[in-house]
Amino acid sequence: MTTHATPRREQILREASRLFAERGFHGVGVDEIGAAVGISGPALYRHFAGKDAMLAELLVGISSRLRDGGHRRVAQAEAAGPAPAAALDSLIAGHIDFALDDRALIILHDRELDRLPDADRKRVRRLQRQYVELWVDVVRRVHPALTEPGARACVHAVFGLLNSTPRLSRPSALPDREETAALLHRAALGAFRAAAG
Repeated sequence: MTTHATPRREQILREASRLFAERGFHGVGVDEIGAAVGISGPALYRHFAGKDAMLAELLVGISSRLRDGGHRRVAQAEAAGPAPAAALDSLIAGHIDFALDDRALIILHDRELDRLPDADRKRVRRLQRQYVELWVDVVRRVHPALTEPGARACVHAVFGLLNSTPRLSRPSALPDREETAALLHRAALGAFRAAAG
């Protein structure tokens, strides 16, 4: 999938993500997305082939961004020193940023992944598996007592914990962002420690 990250294109994707998360993919028309970014619905076709293309770019894009960002974080942590705990801390922090800043994409993934064409859905799943395996490798270096299946199950459980942020409550009812991020970080580390016994 070829993407051209222009400011207008990013704006369209951001608004499409928000609207799809609020009202569902089929509950939003191109005219509404266009109105949200100040252009006519038909003008969207200069940037995307249609709503399906927007959905695919959103879901493939976030999966790719998480995987690539995870690899970057691990490489940076490892370059700074040999402690695998720093790499795990960095992975957790990166995923928390995603969970707090991209709530609409979490909702969209949960609701709409099955609407993607087969090839795009498989691509999302492949990217997600690669992201999980990166975490499994780091977790097992921090907690060598964990088996590979145990580490994988725990990584999925931690993703469930972190990705639950859209369902916790209204954002205004949560502690401030810094406090929420710190709480989630402690909870994720605690889950890995508990799993390792």
